[in-house]
Amino acid sequence: MMGQGNSGFSEAGLRRLREVLTRHVESGKIPGLVALVGRGEETHVEAIGTMRHDGGAPMCRDTIFRMASTTKPVAVAATMALLDECRLRLDDPVDPWLPELADRKVLTRPDGPLEDTVPARRPITVRDLLTSTCGLGLDMTARTAPMMGAFFEQGVYGQEDGWLLPAPEPDEWMRRLGTLPLMYQPGERWLYNVSDDVLGVLVARVTGQSFEAFLRERIFDPLGMKDTGFHVPADKIDRLPPLYAPDWQTGEFLVEDEVEGGHHSKPPAFQSGGGGLDSTVDDYHAYFRMLLNHGMHGTQRILSRPAVELMTTNRLTPEQTVALQAWARSVVHLSHGQGQTGGWGFGMTVRTYRGDYAPIGQFGWDGGAGTTTYADPDNQLVGILLTQTGMSTPDSARAIHDFWTTLYQAIDD
Repeated sequence: MMGQGNSGFSEAGLRRLREVLTRHVESGKIPGLVALVGRGEETHVEAIGTMRHDGGAPMCRDTIFRMASTTKPVAVAATMALLDECRLRLDDPVDPWLPELADRKVLTRPDGPLEDTVPARRPITVRDLLTSTCGLGLDMTARTAPMMGAFFEQGVYGQEDGWLLPAPEPDEWMRRLGTLPLMYQPGERWLYNVSDDVLGVLVARVTGQSFEAFLRERIFDPLGMKDTGFHVPADKIDRLPPLYAPDWQTGEFLVEDEVEGGHHSKPPAFQSGGGGLDSTVDDYHAYFRMLLNHGMHGTQRILSRPAVELMTTNRLTPEQTVALQAWARSVVHLSHGQGQTGGWGFGMTVRTYRGDYAPIGQFGWDGGAGTTTYADPDNQLVGILLTQTGMSTPDSARAIHDFWTTLYQAIDD
């Protein structure tokens, strides 16, 4: 355990946090985990268990994790940097940069046949992409809709091994996306994931750099996020655990993504802002601490204060919020509370009502590989729990739930 007891956490509370997390690992349901809790300048890290379910190397503070959807709150910063410089504007149509998304047709009914469409009432804007309301997304509440099948049939998202990241390079991915109608009118309804991937293409086209190169220049390098990127290089691959997707009936550990030769062992054709980053607890702590500091990292400004405020406050209407909550209830790891927080900013959820230990204003997101990261302005607190046990079972969901409960009960001031 690192850090002293004068950080606004009680020693007894931190002991309970460690005991509860250890219990989850000792249950045999999660091979290992790394947790970071930070308050003000104080940081406490727990690394418990092993990287593989059959033992071997221990989890360490610098273990690298597939962040899955916990990528979203970080990837969105690239677009905010471009807004700060007026290289993009919130309400500008994206057509000049993304002509594949111009002149859209919209399904008459979101679960209806793909041929049954009406014209879009207006173009898609930068704001629509930032709020995940561009009209395209993965709707877990309508899995049988023709549009859901079309995403996979067109190869917009790969399905052969359950992998939900775009496979083709960005221009081909955009071409495929452009063959599909929108599910809702632009700006109408919150839908998951597709907007975040489109933003990465938008950033690359505006800057003339790869999405990763721009993120590295503007966000990762200034914040010292030295272990964050869209793949794990060969000299660090021993720090990456396998990704497990336990069989929810037998509990058997199935490997969903191997280390050597797996999805994250080489640069991907598509750098996914929706779920492609690999990172560590310390890199993510630096980023979320910057958000709590209104865009500052030490004496260096990374993003403007208003950009951070836009990202981390609710941007949805009450009607759109209903769609977000219905979706969160349909996803196992979010149905345990963290996802049902009421609101969405840019690339992350924002808590608009208090339903458990965390206060209104907390922001962040979870990931399907068993990751969770949130910051809480009221308590100047960051919490990060990283596992590589996929969310197809309730076990990592319970561990995440208990992490947040024990983190909040440890507050002492």
